[in-house]
Amino acid sequence: MPESLIAATLAAAVAALGGLLSPRLIGWLPEPDPEPAPPDELPADAPAHEAGERDTIDTTVPAPPKIPYADLAARPHLSAVLALAAALFAGSVGWRLGLDPALPLWVAFAVLGVVLSFVDWHTRLLPKRVVLPAYPALLALAGLAAALGDGNDVLVRVAIGWAAVSGVYALLWIVSPRGIGYGDVRFSGIVAIALATLGWAELLVGTYGGFVLGAVGGIVLVAMRLAERRSFPFGPFMVLGAWVGAIWGSALLGGWG
Repeated sequence: MPESLIAATLAAAVAALGGLLSPRLIGWLPEPDPEPAPPDELPADAPAHEAGERDTIDTTVPAPPKIPYADLAARPHLSAVLALAAALFAGSVGWRLGLDPALPLWVAFAVLGVVLSFVDWHTRLLPKRVVLPAYPALLALAGLAAALGDGNDVLVRVAIGWAAVSGVYALLWIVSPRGIGYGDVRFSGIVAIALATLGWAELLVGTYGGFVLGAVGGIVLVAMRLAERRSFPFGPFMVLGAWVGAIWGSALLGGWG
């Protein structure tokens, strides 16, 4: 059996299991506590559902009530949908990477990305109770990839990539806090760690791809009236951009990195 097929099958199976169990995680999440927002950023009557995590905040209209996490977790067939999405994500990356030392990290990222994309799409939130614990887990898997692969090269890429990508997102948030949420800033480090484990080309394509897909996707969503201007979720596009980087990064940038 070809190595790529073995890797794709194993990755898809493990990710599918993670997707099946994900609704329990979503239902376990506590509802965010209201946080005070700067008066120059939010209107007086705007709800403050964990403002530090909300993707983007349109201050021209009141935000709709947040869907409770328990209600999201109870949606019919959610386990099957998340399992299928995670399996397709991880399986395609497994086919691309083969039995690469970075594959366990990408299986974990596939499940995490699918879950956060679903939550963000429906709540405009990237819950820090999911994102923050993911850092030590992915860093440990990146360390495993380094130990089994290129060693210090992987660790250097991860350190530089994490700092650079998070720095870009933080700068964008400082310059235009209405255009990007701090939840995106927080999640950007996770995306950078995953991409940098593969290579410089994957990191650049995956990071830039997230912005391109987000810009195009935002225009489409607004045109279809599925989202308000400046209020669409950016997390799913970050995840999709990372997938593009993992699959086509090295092909698009040749042998660089």
